[in-house]
Amino acid sequence: MNPFISRQLIYPLQEKLLNRPTFPYLASLEQSQWYTRANVEALQLQKLQTLLTTASQHSPWHSKRIAEAGINLSNISFDELRKLPTMSRADAQQHGHEMVWHGVPGGAYRYTTGGSSGQPLIFHFGRSRQASDAAGRIRARRWWGVNIGEPEVYLWGAPVELNKTDQIKTIRDRLLNQLLLNAFAMSPEKMASYLRAIEKFNPQCIYGYASSVALLAKYALQHQHTIRLPRLKVICTTGEPIYPEQRQVISDYFNVPVANEYGSRDAGFIAHANSHQQMLLLSESNILEVLDPQGNPVQPGETGEAVMTGLCSEAQPFIRYRTGDMLKLSAEPDKDGRGLHVIEEIVGRTTDFLVHENGSIVHALAAIYVLRETSGVEQFKITQQAINDFEILIVGNHFWQDDAYASITEKFKLRFGQGCQTHIQLVTAIPPEASGKTRQVVSKVPAQF
Repeated sequence: MNPFISRQLIYPLQEKLLNRPTFPYLASLEQSQWYTRANVEALQLQKLQTLLTTASQHSPWHSKRIAEAGINLSNISFDELRKLPTMSRADAQQHGHEMVWHGVPGGAYRYTTGGSSGQPLIFHFGRSRQASDAAGRIRARRWWGVNIGEPEVYLWGAPVELNKTDQIKTIRDRLLNQLLLNAFAMSPEKMASYLRAIEKFNPQCIYGYASSVALLAKYALQHQHTIRLPRLKVICTTGEPIYPEQRQVISDYFNVPVANEYGSRDAGFIAHANSHQQMLLLSESNILEVLDPQGNPVQPGETGEAVMTGLCSEAQPFIRYRTGDMLKLSAEPDKDGRGLHVIEEIVGRTTDFLVHENGSIVHALAAIYVLRETSGVEQFKITQQAINDFEILIVGNHFWQDDAYASITEKFKLRFGQGCQTHIQLVTAIPPEASGKTRQVVSKVPAQF
């Protein structure tokens, strides 16, 4: 599809038909990014007042907490917000039905978390959250010279996307100049075909899990697979922190910069690297606090837990939401003069690769999705001890049913081969690693490709 037609007609028509205010919000983001930091924070407080008022009126669980904290809704400040206790994934999981505003304009839509948090969550979001995520990504792409409608490859693996790859979805992707490749299937044969497909598609941007794009680049370098992508401007990675060796191998092969994205399904699109490799917060849609174990703000440059307030999360408010991610804020402003907040480093999330019984490599999220879609799973840890040998520790809650054992086992066989053996154990707690970090997926099987 001609990029101009995709940008000016197809994408706007899709958003209008879905009643998503993506393009009006994008227009506001293009202006507000140039506000001073003080004006950006004033905008945050205006949106926070609206969010808290809406939550007080339509979300009983939040309403009770706001009242008990003595929040003055007519005089909102960041200090006033900090009177409210933080909320956890367990809170959202067990009290979500008391948080949802089903009458939110545009409707509330059920969704499930991805990523490697180990704490699966079913939640609801509205059209404004969808618009915020889409508009935030479009603006971030523009920082790298990639506009709406330009060809883009997705190396992706979330079942919610891949289960919809029917004829209509394929037509829609082509109209929007998008090519979807399955990051859950990374055998040598698949990776060779992906490289051919990418070269034929000739994208301006490649978007995918950091580890999967790095794996593809490493495979290509080791097998001396040359590729010609004259239009490629940037590789945008997501889903996990990107490590220096991953960034290096991706950049070495594709010969373009690598820009990492930070976000999650529950908290939404949070931040993206600019052309100076500064991680800029989507400040117009999020308030980010970085707190120590006692719940006090840390100084820029110090590590703390990311606590998010989603300013567009009125369908099911995420207010002072403990993400479990560890990061550092930066005292440095955006080098291009934007007033957006800058994240110095994201320390937290990590995923690993798992190995199928046939030797092919499977992204850890393929296993993670099995657990996060299982009712009653509060937390988990998956360890691949050997080919066809998986140890699964589960901290359950009152939603757990014993028939989940068989369901998990069958789903692992579908993903890792019929010889796959699962050893599932219910535990009261999952201890951290010796390093102090908690890893949800550990593979003791070296990946060969």
